Amino acid sequence: MTSNSPATISSKLFAVAKELIPGGVNSPVRAFRNVGGEPFFVRRAKGCRIEDVDGKTYIDYIGSWGPNILGHAPTVITNIIHEVAKDGISFGIPNPFEVEMARTIRDWVPSVQKVRMCNSGTEATMSAIRLARGFTRRDKIVKFDGCYHGHSDSLLVAAGSGALTHGEPDSAGVPKDFAKHTLVLPYNDPAALEAVFAACGEQIAAIIVESYPANAGLVFPRPGFLDLLSSITKKYGALLIFDEVMTGFRLGKAGVQGLENLTPDLSCFGKVIGGGLPVGAFGGRADVMDYLAPIGPVYQAGTLSGNPLAMAAGLAQLRELEKSSGFARLDALGAYFEKGLRALLTAKGIPHRVNRVGSMFCLFFVDRDIINVSDVMQQDLALFKKFFWGCLAKGVYIAPSPYETGFLSLAHSEADLDDTLSVFAEVLAEI
Repeated sequence: MTSNSPATISSKLFAVAKELIPGGVNSPVRAFRNVGGEPFFVRRAKGCRIEDVDGKTYIDYIGSWGPNILGHAPTVITNIIHEVAKDGISFGIPNPFEVEMARTIRDWVPSVQKVRMCNSGTEATMSAIRLARGFTRRDKIVKFDGCYHGHSDSLLVAAGSGALTHGEPDSAGVPKDFAKHTLVLPYNDPAALEAVFAACGEQIAAIIVESYPANAGLVFPRPGFLDLLSSITKKYGALLIFDEVMTGFRLGKAGVQGLENLTPDLSCFGKVIGGGLPVGAFGGRADVMDYLAPIGPVYQAGTLSGNPLAMAAGLAQLRELEKSSGFARLDALGAYFEKGLRALLTAKGIPHRVNRVGSMFCLFFVDRDIINVSDVMQQDLALFKKFFWGCLAKGVYIAPSPYETGFLSLAHSEADLDDTLSVFAEVLAEI
């Protein structure tokens, strides 16, 4: 099944793109491989709607994969970008906006005493791992199956056959010697975690975790699991790194760590603090962060880090969230949507699970609780594909993969959500 006939502008663009760009896309999920067919190309977006190059509009539940928390092209952000750009786009020299962003992150996130800006979530997690290794003088890290932390070599590692086995590279081009230092465990499995630390805890530099994993659907920690991560790292002298690239500043001022009342040693951020422009950041304990160059031995750099446009746009977005009580509104919208979605699927007798926190949500076509990625993999993929294409045909754009999280924005209204639920009902009735 495809979204486009051969005559559409999107199809023509995709044909040219495949000749110029590997796979025709600049990030793999955009290729629609999990649902088959071809992607559409966007012309413009405003509020909660996007318009493709063929003139069709869609209610959007991706929001550029999370950062557009105010919606597309909000005036508060477009105005500040235009204003700041008049004075220069990039300097490679310190600017006041990066200082104000650092102050805002420190004020909003209690665990962060110092913070370093970078240009993407991948840069943030890669740099945090290097910093943890440099600070502890240890090589091994622990990550969890189904948690995605960007595409750096140390983190593109698939799970081994058991809790104590080393992982294998999850991508060509990643040497096995890199992968052997990454221990991959099932999420929400305390016994596996304790076994690994009992076996080699003194060699482990850090645990890195998506505190609420949102790259394999949306998975929540069992009660006490995040507390165990905190206590076991303290016991063995390792660091705890929270990857809040998706959840940071979307679920509240302090992200998941604020909701769970936890204090990681390092945290990674991105998405929302750029207002839709490329950005990343990592921060935490001052004694750990001071291991970074130029005052410490761990090197990390970036010409565009702290870019004035990204910093100004992100600050405008954060201030708007704070001023408008945006987090409460987002949670109310999420609860409204979740209630309607559950009622619809229950009434139709379709096996499902709906995981939702604040403005993040995921629908699983499965009749089992979602504890880790193994449960996510059990869903009805054939049904999801039909559901996706049916929704797209009727003007609702959800993630083109059953393993991705959806996002609401302040630009969505209850009327938009009702329209979406009506489309869902029509599609489910047809398939």
